[in-house]
Amino acid sequence: MRDTSGREPVKRRDPGAEPLREQAVVDCGWGRLVFAQTFPDNESIAGELRGEGQSRRDIAFYIRDPHVLLALAPQELFLDPSHTYRLSLTEKRAAPERPSGFVIRRLASEADAEAVNRIYAACNMVTVDPGFLWTKRDSRQMTIFVAEDVRTGDVIGSVTGVDHARAFNDPQKGSSLWCLAIDPRARRPRIGESLTLHLADHFRARGAAFMDLSVLHDNEGAIALYERLGFKRIPFFSIKRKNPINERLFTGPAPEAELNIYARIITDEARRRGVHVEVLDAESGFFRLSHGGRTIVCRESLSELTTAVAMSLCDDKSATRRLLAGAGLPVPEAVDAEDETAVKALLDRSGAVVVKPARGEQGRGVTVGVSTPDEVSGAVAEARKLCPDVIVEEVAEGEDLRVIVIGGEVVAAALRRRPSILGDGKTTIRKLTEGLSRRRVAASDGESAIPLDAETERCIAAAGYGFDDILPKDEILEVRRTANLHTGGTLHDVTAELGPAIAEASLKAAETIGIPVVGLDFMAPDPASDDFVLIEANERPGLANHEPQPTAERFVDLLFPQTARTDTTETTSK
Repeated sequence: MRDTSGREPVKRRDPGAEPLREQAVVDCGWGRLVFAQTFPDNESIAGELRGEGQSRRDIAFYIRDPHVLLALAPQELFLDPSHTYRLSLTEKRAAPERPSGFVIRRLASEADAEAVNRIYAACNMVTVDPGFLWTKRDSRQMTIFVAEDVRTGDVIGSVTGVDHARAFNDPQKGSSLWCLAIDPRARRPRIGESLTLHLADHFRARGAAFMDLSVLHDNEGAIALYERLGFKRIPFFSIKRKNPINERLFTGPAPEAELNIYARIITDEARRRGVHVEVLDAESGFFRLSHGGRTIVCRESLSELTTAVAMSLCDDKSATRRLLAGAGLPVPEAVDAEDETAVKALLDRSGAVVVKPARGEQGRGVTVGVSTPDEVSGAVAEARKLCPDVIVEEVAEGEDLRVIVIGGEVVAAALRRRPSILGDGKTTIRKLTEGLSRRRVAASDGESAIPLDAETERCIAAAGYGFDDILPKDEILEVRRTANLHTGGTLHDVTAELGPAIAEASLKAAETIGIPVVGLDFMAPDPASDDFVLIEANERPGLANHEPQPTAERFVDLLFPQTARTDTTETTSK
């Protein structure tokens, strides 16, 4: 039977030799080296990699059968796109030329450790606690050399080596090179070459037979250097865990077409999981996701899993309201704008109403707080520019709350706050509003701006001001009556504060509509209240607005459940 353990065949030992140390792991500060040939099987290697700490990058080295190991955890692990190179230390070689302008020595002080860490940061490598490096100065397993400029005394390069014989009693007497890093500001030539050869001589003097290293396949400069120094490719591979630091190594190139943030948050998450992304129309946010023979087209958070019927129900606010009311959910009283008698009666009872198009999104055409028949007529005319059917409903007091339901679970909840400006006693309301709008545009990647339109002017006028008036110092003025993000509103996460009554109503509303992904808008005194009304349902909610809640993760879980992480704890590494 073929051996699929992934273990490296080892040489026969002398009878008196120390036994091979099982499951050898060396902590290098930025992560751990997991020596695969010392593990009994691939399951134990995968288990070791699952123990990777935060802000670390573990590397399982000397994997002979990577396909077997990856088959155990394809959503957690990936094949590192690096080559393994080996330098024989048993062949006679000419003495290397002495470096000019710098000396190579062991790491010898805490200042050295801090300098090495600065070089790692400058080279976009994962940094290491200098205290950790300092504790390793006398390690038998790990050796750290630094290159010091003889003129300035600055540390200008570093290399780390691991002695395999001392790490796990390696019968092959191997060694390996890691973290060769040169200060980008260093002017001296051949620093990397000198550090590499110095480390090789160090291990040769210890009796090592070879020195191995791992280098990214596209690092042409480093590969050229190593091959010039006599390194040869060998057929071993490395496996790493999928994490944010490793992301560029396993997601592949991003689509060339630039998607908006609401589509991009989904495609980025999909690519992390190995789901293929094809942009169909960047401007409108259409893309196709494919994985394991399953293909789904999406427009941002609207996917083919949402039926045309469910989408139509959400699109028609009148139908949504009737359906939800029929299911026993509290909704605001509303009438058809065509029924003038009903409109007048509602206005008399409520004192103020909301006018909105029966179809539409992102708060377009919505006027809040209309209190006279003339204002109602004007608001209805504005709404009809977007849709011939217009709804007039009572104003519901309280906080504007958005709840996201995905796959029958409440994933996020956020309060939507209306855009407001703070007076300084010097600047006009127009300029303060324009400044806030610019900040909202920058913060939302261009998706949120405050329009200086008739509705904004009406809100300002209701407070007794005009665009060109100076707002008194420390006075707060709401410039829109709606909290939609697309008209300058902001979101504040309250998922942890959401009460069971609103959560249960959210799930019931999603089930009633028959929709897998939905954003539900409530008005309530606070997120934990039992007193609320359900305003409307959005079939394409913006998932990018709900950080730190895992909205994109749960969306991709719904589309491709086979890619869902078994361990949802996020880890980072080197």
